[in-house]
Amino acid sequence: MFPVPENERERLGVLREYEILDTGPDLAYDEIGELAAQICSCPIAAVTFMDEKRQWLKSVYGLPPEDNEIPREVSLCCQAICGTELLIADDLSSDTRFHDHPFVVGPPNFKFYCGAPLVTPEGYVLGTLVVLDYVPHEMSAEQKVAMRRLSNQVMTQLALRRKVIELDGALRELDRARTEMTAEKNRSDMLLENILPKSIAAELKSSGKVQPRYYRSATILFADIRHSTAVVENTEPAGLIALLDQYFGVFDEIVSRHGLEKLKTMGDSYIAVGGLPQENRSHVIDAALAALEMRRIVQRLNVQREKMRLPGLGVRIGLHTGPVMAGVIGRHRFTYDIWGDAVNLAAGMESSGEAGQINVSETTTGAATRFFEFESRGPVPIKGKGAVPMFFLKRLRAEFSRDPDGEMPGPSLLAERARLSGQAGDAGS
Repeated sequence: MFPVPENERERLGVLREYEILDTGPDLAYDEIGELAAQICSCPIAAVTFMDEKRQWLKSVYGLPPEDNEIPREVSLCCQAICGTELLIADDLSSDTRFHDHPFVVGPPNFKFYCGAPLVTPEGYVLGTLVVLDYVPHEMSAEQKVAMRRLSNQVMTQLALRRKVIELDGALRELDRARTEMTAEKNRSDMLLENILPKSIAAELKSSGKVQPRYYRSATILFADIRHSTAVVENTEPAGLIALLDQYFGVFDEIVSRHGLEKLKTMGDSYIAVGGLPQENRSHVIDAALAALEMRRIVQRLNVQREKMRLPGLGVRIGLHTGPVMAGVIGRHRFTYDIWGDAVNLAAGMESSGEAGQINVSETTTGAATRFFEFESRGPVPIKGKGAVPMFFLKRLRAEFSRDPDGEMPGPSLLAERARLSGQAGDAGS
């Protein structure tokens, strides 16, 4: 049985940490081995490392390069790694520690051995810098000093290599962290752009805040889903929420397609606005077309529900055009919102309307009467406002519609909307 260091388990763990075993050729180690052979006047030198089962030669001088591995039980260096001082055998054949060793009594018939332990700063011996000869030797003091210094140089190379590995690992970790940060930033940016208009999100990201802004004219749309007592009584709360989500999901598509900005949902209510954050003169047309399509889609969904013998839902829509302030509220959960008397009037248009109807203010009607047909309702009281003139938006005028019901815009209206959408100004004037 070969000798084993007392700290063998810990030594092997440290050896693995250096990640030196089975690595490729390295000129620095080759030069140290060759220099050791020349200084000690020996034909053979090697830089070796000892693991559980073998002595592995990182660098070989004077032997074929393929001879880079020796079973541990027949290694001459087994004793050298058990201490931290030079192990020298001037004549292996007369040294009781080695005289019957197979490499001494048989080929290659070594007669001289000197092993300088490779010791870490913590005192673990990882291997040896070894020189060998076929004839006995007696080393000078200078040669012994040189072997110790060269073994230190091997450890310096190992330490440098370990630092490079650690630095490489740190760089990889930095790259990974940078990649994760970039991915997280992209996710945050996407989330921000999902809850805020793109231009507002860009302003928030660049300056950390959004300056509130006054808009001379915008069209606010309030839509309220009206569900019957039968729907509430026969639908679980989760199912009712899912049903509202189905309708509001369709509203999202309509609003986006018509260039409006969704603001929020509150219970059964859906709120959107046209004419901001990018000003345009088409917002009245955009909001009116969106309202017509919302009404049509709800009617279509109700037909499908009736086929399944499910109660239908109604929608009540209100539109008003007027000046608003817009900005972002919140510090942790951002919300883009609008304020002003126009918002209250738009809410009043919805609450004073009827299911299946689009209730519109006088301001909106005046801006859109060229393109749409309206039915006057006369003055209708709104809490806190008194009697306010109201109108039902019925349909598109025939010359601007491509369907008999007057719900889908024709080429002439689309061309006019395209012209107006590119011009900033007061759509209500």
